[in-house]
Amino acid sequence: MSFENLGLAPSLLSAIQKTGFTEPTSVQAAAIPRALAGHDLMVSSQTGSGKTAAFMLPALHRIAQQPSMNKGSGVQVLVLTPTRELAMQVADATRAYGADLAGLRTAVVVGGMPYGAQLKALSRRVDVLVATPGRLIDHLQAKRVNLSSLHTLVLDEADRMLDMGFIEDIETIVARTPASRQTLLFSATLDGTVARLAADMLREPQRIEITSHKQKHTNITQNLLYADDNSHKMRLLDHVLRDASVDQAIVFTATKRGADDLADRLNDQGFAAAALHGDMNQRQRTRTLGLLQRGSLRILVATDVAARGIDVQTISHAVNYDLPMQAEDYVHRIGRTGRAGRHGQAYTLAVHAERHKVRRIEQFIGQPIPASEIEGLEPRKQARPSAPSGKKRFNSNRPRPAEGGFARKRQEGYAPARDEADTRPAPRFSPRPDGAPRSAAGHPRQDGRPAKRGAPRPSTRPEGRTEQRRGKPSSRSFEARAR
Repeated sequence: MSFENLGLAPSLLSAIQKTGFTEPTSVQAAAIPRALAGHDLMVSSQTGSGKTAAFMLPALHRIAQQPSMNKGSGVQVLVLTPTRELAMQVADATRAYGADLAGLRTAVVVGGMPYGAQLKALSRRVDVLVATPGRLIDHLQAKRVNLSSLHTLVLDEADRMLDMGFIEDIETIVARTPASRQTLLFSATLDGTVARLAADMLREPQRIEITSHKQKHTNITQNLLYADDNSHKMRLLDHVLRDASVDQAIVFTATKRGADDLADRLNDQGFAAAALHGDMNQRQRTRTLGLLQRGSLRILVATDVAARGIDVQTISHAVNYDLPMQAEDYVHRIGRTGRAGRHGQAYTLAVHAERHKVRRIEQFIGQPIPASEIEGLEPRKQARPSAPSGKKRFNSNRPRPAEGGFARKRQEGYAPARDEADTRPAPRFSPRPDGAPRSAAGHPRQDGRPAKRGAPRPSTRPEGRTEQRRGKPSSRSFEARAR
């Protein structure tokens, strides 16, 4: 199938040809015709599969079909994204696909950027607005953005926006849009909170699941390397990054400070490395990404939020220096490599105490991550294989318990073997050496006769001595109370 068969406007086809794409991807072939037909869509597809074109080409086609460009101040297409980097990527793709649409205007409204440039862009007509929810709310409250003429709303990476706490902002924004709009929702998963969001905001949506997180990344080789400690982990990372097959690599850390510290250590070791995280202003982040895209930067150390939307085809390796907090982030991380059909390498570094996190990721993706070792950097402690689900693991050095508690104690040497023929119960009390019977309490009677159960035992206190009960003196002797 070619793009000509999808029914797109000629001006879009000419722009697509300039980008070098000849055939639509699976998600594009499935989503574009349904979006052109006017249906609301819920789409789940693997990262790097061409989702941006899947929602932007139908939206631009609708603009191209209008007799003239919208001369008002209203926005026609709104794309909500979770991060600044993804918003910038979507805006760049929009400009590329709409290069032959005369007068098309695109604006980006995201946090971390000066208000001046955004105010200038919003003071003119805007056809396509790409925004993060928080900053768009600010402009909506200041009445700088008009969504009354919106015909297409796109929620890109909706699951991530929900994870970041944007649900209330999204609801506020959607309330400002016309009820007749077309809504296109793209997410890594379509279940849980995403499904509830879709039920409130979409009208009879058609569901498209091209791939899921449980399907294998056939073009990405995944490896798991266990480390004894952080020092060992650093040596493993150094070995991986010095491989001649590494073109460019992205290394993921759990914290912003960890990204800065690791980037400094890699620079000290001779690597061209830089950090990327949420505490950096937009100018710093744009400069860092520019260095990466131009090839001046070989190693990018990033956090999960900052790495969303990074699309650099020359990234050959993705390394999880720290394990992700959420299992689904693993899929997005390794998806930074192997872009545009290329082959990629993904390495995950973990200490043995993190085996449960590794198993959680494996359960999420539906496949094991092959564990391997580097010669000369083998861990001192070997990783134990995961126990089968629902079965307990027994220590092979310890004998298995036999049937019955007494037999188990006998087998382990805690109790002597008992004659199986002797089934008589053991006596309740051992006999006295002189043969005199004992009372139920174990005390002999003075007359030698068996004591009745429950009978009081004689006192051994001196005559006239009172008993102390609960801290208070008793006025009666033991014999008097017994009577």
